[in-house]
Amino acid sequence: MYLKGCNHMVLKSEHITMPSIKQSGSLSSLADRQDVSLSSLTSYARKLDTVAGQANRRVDNKHVEFTESDRPKSASSPKKKRKKKNPIIVNLSGTRYEVIRQMAEKLGFTPSKDDDPNGYLIWNDSFVSAERINELKPFQRINHFPGMGEITRKDCLARNMLKVSKEFPEEYGFIPKSWILPSDYSQLVNYSKDLKSKKKSKTFIIKPSNGAQGHGIQLFKNAEKIPATEHFIVQEYIEKPFLLDGYKFDLRIYVLITSCDPLRVFLFNDGLVRMSTEKYQNPAESNINHMYMHLTNYSVNKHNEYYEKGESVDSGSKRSIAFLNEYLRNKDRDVALMWRNISDMIVKTLLVSMPHLLHAYRMCRPCAPSGSDSVCFEVLGFDVLLDRNLKPWLLEINRSPSFGTDEKIDWDIKSALIENTIKLLNIKVSDKRRNINAQKQEAQKRLYRTGKRPDAPDVSEYEKRRIHFEKRKEELKELLARIKKQSLREDYDNRNMGKFRRIFPTEDKARQEKYVRLMSSIFNIFMSGRAPAMQKEIQRIYKNPLREEDVLDMLHECEEYEKDGKYAGGGKGAARGPKPLQSMPVCQPSPIDDSEEDDDEMTEGSPMSTPMTRRRSAKSRPGSMVREQSEWSEGASSTYNSRPNSGVRSRPPSNMSMSNQSNQRSRSLSRMVTSGKYTSLQRSTVDDGFLTSVVKEREDELSKKTLIALNDMRIKFPGKSDEEAEMILDKLHESWKFHKPRIASYWLVKLDSIKRRKVIDIVRSNVRAVLQRTWRVSDVDNLRIYRIFSRVFSRLLWSHGQGLWNCFSSSNGPAGWETIFSKSTENISESDMNCCRRIVQLCRDCLLIVYQFAAEAKNTSQSTTSHSDTEPSGLGREKPISLVPPNTQTMSQRYSKLYRGEAS
Repeated sequence: MYLKGCNHMVLKSEHITMPSIKQSGSLSSLADRQDVSLSSLTSYARKLDTVAGQANRRVDNKHVEFTESDRPKSASSPKKKRKKKNPIIVNLSGTRYEVIRQMAEKLGFTPSKDDDPNGYLIWNDSFVSAERINELKPFQRINHFPGMGEITRKDCLARNMLKVSKEFPEEYGFIPKSWILPSDYSQLVNYSKDLKSKKKSKTFIIKPSNGAQGHGIQLFKNAEKIPATEHFIVQEYIEKPFLLDGYKFDLRIYVLITSCDPLRVFLFNDGLVRMSTEKYQNPAESNINHMYMHLTNYSVNKHNEYYEKGESVDSGSKRSIAFLNEYLRNKDRDVALMWRNISDMIVKTLLVSMPHLLHAYRMCRPCAPSGSDSVCFEVLGFDVLLDRNLKPWLLEINRSPSFGTDEKIDWDIKSALIENTIKLLNIKVSDKRRNINAQKQEAQKRLYRTGKRPDAPDVSEYEKRRIHFEKRKEELKELLARIKKQSLREDYDNRNMGKFRRIFPTEDKARQEKYVRLMSSIFNIFMSGRAPAMQKEIQRIYKNPLREEDVLDMLHECEEYEKDGKYAGGGKGAARGPKPLQSMPVCQPSPIDDSEEDDDEMTEGSPMSTPMTRRRSAKSRPGSMVREQSEWSEGASSTYNSRPNSGVRSRPPSNMSMSNQSNQRSRSLSRMVTSGKYTSLQRSTVDDGFLTSVVKEREDELSKKTLIALNDMRIKFPGKSDEEAEMILDKLHESWKFHKPRIASYWLVKLDSIKRRKVIDIVRSNVRAVLQRTWRVSDVDNLRIYRIFSRVFSRLLWSHGQGLWNCFSSSNGPAGWETIFSKSTENISESDMNCCRRIVQLCRDCLLIVYQFAAEAKNTSQSTTSHSDTEPSGLGREKPISLVPPNTQTMSQRYSKLYRGEAS
């Protein structure tokens, strides 16, 4: 009782001596002993009490150490690290490389202890069966594609390349001449005999069809000595390679494929330079068996006593590609051209594998829609040899390149490669939960799906149309979700590529078109039966991909049909034609002469090809949709006027200060094409916020200049001055009630879709010319502002021209075309909207000029035919401005010169 709480004290500087007493069961047992009296026990107890008090006092002043088991529960102890509730499990049981495990742990992943089939990431060094890929959940990733053996096996690579090189010998000239034994043995012998007859000599290198690590490779000077019954690949030996310090070398280039549907390829900007360990000499009978001279495989040369392990990237028998680039620059070699050729070679090789790769992947993942997240990825090792002209030659492709880190250079390159690869996969904990929710939603959709089918006999025509529109809406919504996801994926890749750079699809438009044509031809070679269906898919995915705004327009059109009940009317045999007019005047239109039906042809003399002119003066007619140049310079705000019944509401513009515009963020800034200095800024390590603000300010400045240029534009009437064209437009608006039904009939009924598009193209072509001058780019298709304008042009042609005709309505609400931006995720600045309003105004004026020109041309033609001396009467209530009477020239000849100009 006296030592309670002090049983395990350790007094470091003080020691307490106590009489030694043997252990006993109780004090009574001590009393039974003859040498211990009761008085001695009492005195002993008092001594213990004194010692305990001294010990307590010393505890207050001395350092006391507790063992972990005796520490009081209330004492503060360091908290243990809690395990993550939902860790990202990676299955690395199939790989023997420690660098993969270390990089996964560095990124916060948790390697599983055994072969976990439910891991987020599965990494295997060997082949993966198609059954395992089929069993993967959508949130899982595995490091092999099915069907990749078509280019990674030496015999399959040679066979596929031979097929394609027959059709495209110039495009596929980077493969040494090859033969597949034993089937091509006779061709090989004949080729060798032809060389002997021409007194030429070639060296042949043979490789096992499915060999690796340099095993079984031999060189022959005489092709007739090559075994005829073995499964070998025979190639011509590259006898004049580029040498590094007198040694032959090859490049191990790492390529990442993150998806095959669609194809996405990334090239790692570093790799290994693997050198031989004997000085190179041209192959001869005396040195043809010196494998350390002619082979560059690390697995072969590491056994040579002269193999050097370098302490840095620029020494030893294994060096880095970064060192090689610097070495070539010092030799005044074109390194950029060399890497363009290497990138081109890699993409063309992967295009050869696409028919096999896409077919195998879709067979393994039959329910995955095109464009969804790929469950497969692959890191390939391309072995490339450079000749003395730095032309790249493809030797082989390794499906499972070695990630061993025997040297420091291996660790530096391969650790960065693995880390950047895992980052690009974008694996998140929420992927699994999202997949489970998607499965539940799909199950509920199947559960609550109606049993009626559109082709059932008891389904009415109304129900068929309603089901069709609902199905179409669901398809468009799913497509829109995939496009948004793909856009987010692209943004993520651009921010997390690290040392990778994307080589397919490429931003070079000309090169991308060449790759698309090549891919289409390759599908024709390997899949001739399915080629027509694949051609459309290839064009849609790689050449003309749907944008988010295009799908939004289609979805909006579908919702408009549903809102107006358009699917309710009409039968199975209902004729397709223009929609009924939605903005016809209240009064009944006067009857139109039947003779007007002949005036629907667009000849060369029509203003369908009339250029637009720019007016430099500050004058602006009523109805101008933008402010004048002086107003921009002064920063004044003004209201927007419109013609009577023009349908354009008066709307004061918002403040156009730079500070307000800089806050408007655009998701498309990364794809904007600007001057060279902005391209260099985007590639630098400047702060993202600063970079965005600089690009945004430049974009707003150019948008204002575009707005001023559009404001100066006018539609030119053939044979008349600009002032006369202004008067014609004013007269048409003054008598709008009279002309409205005739213009509606001309635009919506007489003109077909091709001719309506020609009217819009008059404005479109001149807008493109303005953007090329203002933004100083030759290709404006990639400009964000032109993509906005394209949406407006498409909307004006919507529903057989009803979109443009709705702009003539006098409603006070927002214009119909402005609704296309309401559901878009992209922020549209006020200057961009003013540009769009001006373009709509120009399209309206262009339609009116085309209408009046056609009316006057028809009346002039009628008066010429009847040899009448009276002036031709127009369609308006007042006499229109007459054209110059025709003489020996026809109408098209008189105005042909006016159509060749461009907007100045």
